[in-house]
Amino acid sequence: MTTTTYPSHYINGQWIAAVSAHTLPVVDSSTEEVMATVPAGTAEEAERAVLAARAAFDAWSALPVETRAGFLDKVAAGLKARTDEMALAIAREVGMPLKMARAVQVGGPTWHWANFAKIARSFEWEKKVGNSLVVREAIGVVGCITPWNFPLSQITLKIAPALAAGCTVVLKPSEIAPVNAMILAEIIHEAGLPPGVFNLVNGLGPVVGEVLATHPEVDMVSFTGSTGAGKRVSALASQSVKRVALELGGKSASVILDDADLEAAVKGTISACMLNSGQTCSAHTRMLVPQKRYDEVKALAQTAIAKFNIGPSLSETSRLGPLVSAVQRDRVLGFIRTGIEEGAEVIAGGAEPPVQGKGYFVQPTILGIKPGDTLAQEEIFGPVLVVIPYKDEDEAVAIANSTIYGLGGGVWSGSDEHAMQVARRLRTGQVDINGGPFNGNAPFGGYKQSGNGRENGVYGFEEFLEFKSLQFKPAAAA
Repeated sequence: MTTTTYPSHYINGQWIAAVSAHTLPVVDSSTEEVMATVPAGTAEEAERAVLAARAAFDAWSALPVETRAGFLDKVAAGLKARTDEMALAIAREVGMPLKMARAVQVGGPTWHWANFAKIARSFEWEKKVGNSLVVREAIGVVGCITPWNFPLSQITLKIAPALAAGCTVVLKPSEIAPVNAMILAEIIHEAGLPPGVFNLVNGLGPVVGEVLATHPEVDMVSFTGSTGAGKRVSALASQSVKRVALELGGKSASVILDDADLEAAVKGTISACMLNSGQTCSAHTRMLVPQKRYDEVKALAQTAIAKFNIGPSLSETSRLGPLVSAVQRDRVLGFIRTGIEEGAEVIAGGAEPPVQGKGYFVQPTILGIKPGDTLAQEEIFGPVLVVIPYKDEDEAVAIANSTIYGLGGGVWSGSDEHAMQVARRLRTGQVDINGGPFNGNAPFGGYKQSGNGRENGVYGFEEFLEFKSLQFKPAAAA
């Protein structure tokens, strides 16, 4: 396949040629070939985008809600029309198998664009409280910094509700997976949004991202990525007292209780761990099992993991694709080796390469470990599941809550009621009960160092709104 060159940023309603000749390569994770290049944006280009967003804010926020919602519907229609093109780009740059990329990486965001339009239309923008009228208004200019693992989804969960709320935005997509963002910018341009409402500047975090985090004309920064980078964004943003929304790392526990359907629980946990080759912040990467059933779990896990075929993202038979980059592959392999050095039992997989030839592949790996081991605490971000035995439910809850993270998790039991009793004790933002599916209208976000703020549905929409109270003098008594 040929290399696609993107020479421009999208600023103030136009494609603007990059001022720097420096470009960033986008690599096909299955072939290790450069599939595209994007410009490396400068601080000056980022500032130009911020000022364009500021200039557009008053008019955009004053538009009728129906008008803004109508633009979102146009973007949703544009995404639907270009689903195949978008899915192919994401499958290549991220590594998720194409069929799954079409459904998850594109189908989900398309639904969210339309859903945020519905939310804006039905939202209660004003409410009478005593002698006050409480109104909701757009927070202003929003800087959005997004990751590579679910790139279009994370872009959508920021800019769609922000635009619906009346905000204007500047997007810095991941430099590792930016092609989907360029396609989305084309769709937004074709939808006819006024100039300056949406802006996109490619580039590196320490250059473009730091402008968005520090610029006095940016009212809010919404960041998804590693906990370390989130701390940096938060520190920079604090100097201008911006609102900050952070969706960061996770080390989610799947707690299998003694009365659970063991086979269903093991299969469900492995699926929740291995989605996108484990490159998911809310992946269930710790499987907590009753000590007396550890050997049963091992056998079931070995059977289940054997069905996860590894291969190129464009192959119809692949269930697991490669990791996104050589850096990520080597990081994950390093964690596996650390686990083995610390005495982990290799239940399946390991640090040996699963296939010969090109591609950033890692075997789906399951390791039996202790609660205090490195792999029980650190986010691996790869196809690695650790199994941790526990003595009783109190210990299971203690282990589940023992990390710095609190993003996702699951509880498996013979009854939903029993599972809920344990789920309520977990310090985490969402818990799947007996494999309950993802709900795009439920709040998504974390406790502790998994971040602050929420995405999805009305909860994510309200992140981009301010409160204003208008006090009236009470009418005199007759």
